[in-house]
Amino acid sequence: MNIKKNYPKILLIFYMIIWTWAAISPNYRSVWVDENILPVLFVFLLVLTYGKFKFSNFSYTLIFIFLVLHAIGGHYSYSEMPLFESIKENYGLSRNHYDRVVHFLFGVLFFSPVYEILNRIFKVPKGWRCLFVALLTIIGIKASFEIIEYGYVAIRNNSLTITNYLGEQGDSLDAIKDITLGFVGAGISMIILFLKDKIM
Repeated sequence: MNIKKNYPKILLIFYMIIWTWAAISPNYRSVWVDENILPVLFVFLLVLTYGKFKFSNFSYTLIFIFLVLHAIGGHYSYSEMPLFESIKENYGLSRNHYDRVVHFLFGVLFFSPVYEILNRIFKVPKGWRCLFVALLTIIGIKASFEIIEYGYVAIRNNSLTITNYLGEQGDSLDAIKDITLGFVGAGISMIILFLKDKIM
């Protein structure tokens, strides 16, 4: 078996195992459904387009990490993730910061896949221009998600969706902070890739 060639398929199998675990007795079934609409569509899209466009194994790894983190958030709900709940209690924090971490990591982890799409599909030459457009794309995705999230919550209009899916935890600036964290994460990845291109 050619592990390098089949690496994305191996990751998909591992993700399906983790996703199945997360689907079993989540803290809030309706929240789990809410959280899994976009990931399921995204994975389906990756599988559907696999024959025409393949990311690098590095980017597939980053996507896999994010999807696993999201599956965990969907299982427990982002505002009640046990490890970060313990951190909250032990350090007297005002909120469970798991969602903040994942929003930051979205920027870090999805920068490379977006960069590859811009370079290979949209033919943006590698270099600072492509890196900058990737950064703007990540910001756009983050902002679009927050708008979609708020719209979805307005349509669903129930307390569980508002409390555990939206997960503001009393912070009226939650959406702005989430976008900012995604931007900072993407900025870090942009700098790393820029330095890598310079060194290599």
